[in-house]
Amino acid sequence: MDATAAALLGAGLAAIGAGLAALGVGNVFASFLEGALRNPGAADAQQGRLFIGFAAAELLGLLAFVIAVLLIFR
Repeated sequence: MDATAAALLGAGLAAIGAGLAALGVGNVFASFLEGALRNPGAADAQQGRLFIGFAAAELLGLLAFVIAVLLIFR
């Protein structure tokens, strides 16, 4: 296997991380909505944690995307 094929294979594997980040973001919002519907009075206090979880999951997706792009266009 030459270096180009290995880089493209690594980029494909890194792209899986971007897809998993989308699942993570969906899980964060689903958990928030489930908790907010169970206890609407506490929803305002949990909104900050919602955005922190969203940012963390999105950061991991963007990191995976950057790694994939670096492996493709190096």
